[in-house]
Amino acid sequence: MTGAIRVGNFSGFYGDRFDALAEMLAGGELDVLTGDYLAELTMLILARDRLKDPATGYAKTFLRQLETTLGLALERGVTIVTNAGGLNPAGLAANIARLAGRLGLRVRIGHVTGDDVRHRFPEALAANAYLGAWGIADCLAAGADLVVTGRVTDASLAVGPAAARFGWQRDDHDAIAAAMVAGHVLECGAQATGGNYAFFTELADLTRPGFPIAEIAADGSSVITKHPGTGGAVTVGTVTAQLLYEIGGPRYAGPDATARFDTIVLAQDGPDRVRISGVRGEPPPPDYKVSVNTVEGFRNEMQFVLTGLNIDAKAALVRQQLARPDAQWQLSRTDQPDADTEQAASAVLRCVVRGPEPDRIGRRFSDAAVQLALASYPGCHLTALPGPAQPDGVFRAATLPQTEVAHLAVHPDGSRRPIPPPERTRPLAGQPADPPVPPAAVSGRTRRVPLGDVIGARSGDKGGAATLGVWVRRTEQYPWLVQALTVDRLRQLLPETRELPIDRYLLPNLAAMNFVIHDLLGLGVAWNARFDPQAKALGEWLRARWLEIPEEVLG
Repeated sequence: MTGAIRVGNFSGFYGDRFDALAEMLAGGELDVLTGDYLAELTMLILARDRLKDPATGYAKTFLRQLETTLGLALERGVTIVTNAGGLNPAGLAANIARLAGRLGLRVRIGHVTGDDVRHRFPEALAANAYLGAWGIADCLAAGADLVVTGRVTDASLAVGPAAARFGWQRDDHDAIAAAMVAGHVLECGAQATGGNYAFFTELADLTRPGFPIAEIAADGSSVITKHPGTGGAVTVGTVTAQLLYEIGGPRYAGPDATARFDTIVLAQDGPDRVRISGVRGEPPPPDYKVSVNTVEGFRNEMQFVLTGLNIDAKAALVRQQLARPDAQWQLSRTDQPDADTEQAASAVLRCVVRGPEPDRIGRRFSDAAVQLALASYPGCHLTALPGPAQPDGVFRAATLPQTEVAHLAVHPDGSRRPIPPPERTRPLAGQPADPPVPPAAVSGRTRRVPLGDVIGARSGDKGGAATLGVWVRRTEQYPWLVQALTVDRLRQLLPETRELPIDRYLLPNLAAMNFVIHDLLGLGVAWNARFDPQAKALGEWLRARWLEIPEEVLG
C-alpha cells in the first residue's frame, strides 16, 4: 500500500515467543513494532511483583529482549511501541535508558502514564484505566524511538503510530476505528497468522508461524500480512478468527472511537495478504474502562487420579473422606472403557477450597488429602505434593469518566504533556439491532456430523464472561448458521451454560456471530476453578458437538 505505515507485532502476551522481536526486525521492512504484554491476569501477576519490590511491576522479559535487539532497531529505523511498562512504565523506561547506556546506544525514550487509578479504588491491589492512543502519538511526534506505556487498550499500540504518521485529529473517528480493527488483529501475535486456528490442519506449515503486520493507510484501512518465508498463513479465515476474539457486540468501544465491527469488509488481496476496509467509527464513550484487581482470601487445590472401574464410587468416597463445606469438586471423566494404557483408563477429581485464613486451607487441607493415600479407593494417588494456600485474585471491570483520569505523555527530553479527554463522546447506549438475514432455504437429507465440519470458532475471557465467536466460510451457509445456532441451541450443546445469561450478536459482513456468556468464569480467570479457566477451548468444545446438518450446507 503506497504511503502506508507498516506496523508489525512481536508479542501477544507476557510469555510469548522470546525471539520474535529479533525475528521481526531481521525478517523484512517495518516502520513500527508493537509488543502487547498485558492481560487481566497479567496485571494481577505484576501487582504481586510490585508488592515484593516497588521498583518492579513491568514485564521484565522485554528488557531482556532489548539487550540483543535495541541496536538493530535503531540501525533499521524501526520504532518500538509496547505496553510492557505494566504498572511501572517510568521504571521500565529508566531501565531501558540504563541498558542503552551500557550498550553505548543513544535512544530517545518516551513513556505514557496516568492509567494508575488506585486512589479511586483503595481496596485494589491494582486499578488501571485503559488509556487510548494519543499519549503514544504525542511521544512519537516528540521524536521518540521507543515508547513504553502502562495499561492502554491493546489496539492503541497500532493506532498511536498511525495517528502520528498521518496527522489524524481526535474526531477522525472512521480512520481511528479502522486502525483499531487493524490493531485488534495484531494484538494477539500469531493468532492472526494461523495460531489457535480452527482449521489449522489445512495450513501448510504451522511449525513456527510468523507474526502479523498491518500496512495501515491514511484512511485507516489496512492490509494484514507477514514477513516472506515465515510459517503460518494470513487468510480471510485467520483474520476473521482473530477479529472475533474476545469481543462483545458490533459496537467495539475504545477510549478514542467506537469501531463498528458490522461494517468490516475482508478480502483476500494475494497470498498472505488480507485487505480490511469499510470500517465506520463513532465517537468514543465518555468513560474509561478500568481493570480492578483485588485479593480476596486464599485458595488451594488437590487432584486425585481415579483409574479403572467404579469411578463414580471412588469419587464419592474421596468426597466423603475429605468432606469440607468450603470445597468445590470437579470430576473430569477422561477415562475410556477397556483402555490400552493406564492414563486412558483414568479420570481426575479436583478439589478446590477457598477461605479467608491461609492456614485452614493451606497444609492442613493438602496434608489431609495426601494422608488418604493408603486409606481410600484402590489405586489412590495425587498429581502433586501438599502445599500452602495461594492468594485468591479477583478481577472486576469498572469505569471512570475520561475527564477524571490524568493521561500523560512524557517526552524523551523529560517534558510532560497532559493528554486532554475527547471533546466529542457518545454513550454506548446499546448494540445495533440484528440485521435482517434471509431464512435458510435448505431441505432434503441431513447428516449427523460435528459442527466443526461447517463452523470455525474462537473463544476467550472477558472478566467473568466468556466470549465465543463462530463463523462459516461460505456466505450461502450463513442463513443456516443464524437459524440453527440460537441461544437456546447453544445452551443445549453446551450444558454448562444452561442457567447463564447469554447475548448473541450477528455480524453478516464476516459471515459470523458472537456469543457473550455471562458469569461462566465467575470472578475472573485468577479466581475461577473451571477446567478451562480462560474459556480458550470453549469454541473447540462447541465444534466437537454433533448436529443434524443439511447435506447442501455441508457441501
